[in-house]
Amino acid sequence: MREWKKKFIEFSLHNKILTFGKFQLKSGRNSPYFFNSKYFYTGLNILKLGKFYAHAIVHSKINPDMLFGLAYKGIPIVVATAIALKIYYNINLPYCFNRKEFKNYGDQGIIIGPNINHNNIIIIDDVLTSGITIQKYINTKPNNSIYSIFVAFNRQEYGISNVYSATEEIKNNHPYCKIFSIINIFDLIKYLIKYNKYPKKLKKIITYQNIYGCKKYII
Repeated sequence: MREWKKKFIEFSLHNKILTFGKFQLKSGRNSPYFFNSKYFYTGLNILKLGKFYAHAIVHSKINPDMLFGLAYKGIPIVVATAIALKIYYNINLPYCFNRKEFKNYGDQGIIIGPNINHNNIIIIDDVLTSGITIQKYINTKPNNSIYSIFVAFNRQEYGISNVYSATEEIKNNHPYCKIFSIINIFDLIKYLIKYNKYPKKLKKIITYQNIYGCKKYII
């Protein structure tokens, strides 16, 4: 595992962004873990998060020309990422984000920021679970306008169809998209095994993954 992935897991656990318990997801599944990005609520944490995104973007070598934050949780993340790219890598990119409701007065429309007239756009969100929100937005855009999708955490679960993973569904429906994450569930499992963390929670996570995940995990 890359060192920056390990640091991100430890950062998420320390700040209770990655938590364990019983959580009902939008899909109706009861998950033994949850990635709650609302706990990036301090200036220090959101700056650190932006740095992790920035590092992952630079490491991917995809050379975007715009960042797009997906409402709502992607909005503060895209701002933090744009700042971190400039501070730490001297990469100065425009960013914008969407509203979930159309505004018909003042700065009318659904997009806040510059018009999305770039080809190499990164969509930024916090978690990829079923992919419903991301696919809903991509379906409104021209086929060549989205370059890649970045999330902090990919749960690697079945998507809407319950046949393919959410990642596979997005790629099948939109083959021009590339999908990246800072970490995924397999990174977390490997970390918990290697450092002998939360063994009882780990067992529940693996059981859940073997039921709802796109890939079974065998120790």
